[in-house]
Amino acid sequence: MGAWVIGTLPDRRIGELLRAAVRASPPTPMPSYVHVPGELDWWRSTAPESLFSASESSPGSWAAGADACRLSAFFDGCQDHSDAVEALGDAVMDAFPPEGAEGLFAAVARKAGPFSALAYALGPDAVLGLPGWFGDFLLPAEEVRARLPEAEEALDLTGARRREAVERIHRWMTALGDDPDHDAEALLDGPLRVLRHAARTGQGAAGLVRWY
Repeated sequence: MGAWVIGTLPDRRIGELLRAAVRASPPTPMPSYVHVPGELDWWRSTAPESLFSASESSPGSWAAGADACRLSAFFDGCQDHSDAVEALGDAVMDAFPPEGAEGLFAAVARKAGPFSALAYALGPDAVLGLPGWFGDFLLPAEEVRARLPEAEEALDLTGARRREAVERIHRWMTALGDDPDHDAEALLDGPLRVLRHAARTGQGAAGLVRWY
């Protein structure tokens, strides 16, 4: 099961978590599993419509082509699954607001990553405008405020652009996952809600891409 969780954190708590992480495991360069510039160029040159085709065996469903599998592998390869990063992620999750709070958003999906579905829906340039690195971020309050306009430009979609993004999320969740009823509207609205809440209340924010 894939998950993408975004929550608010006070700046003081972010500092404590980072200091504890450094003491436990000094930072090391993240290994490069993919050639990011090359894959981004390929993604930009690939028509989104070419990644999926209508399923012949299941009306209303979709089948993933080789390009969809390549894009999914690219997203997965951009994640740092080292023990130190996983431990920091666990500590950040423990510090998030409780379930149901305005400062928390969580998306889960069977066999698919919610962030990957959103990234496909938005396209490469919009994704690079989101905070952090392909869904993972840990930002103090000042950086949340600085990055909020870019996040709003990427996520605050209306009209035909929003309908197209919702349809692309559905295709990803159907063809690469097992969650055709995933709430695509919430996947667009939830992250921005948390970032706006963080900016409004003077807090930092974190995002975590996780697999269970």
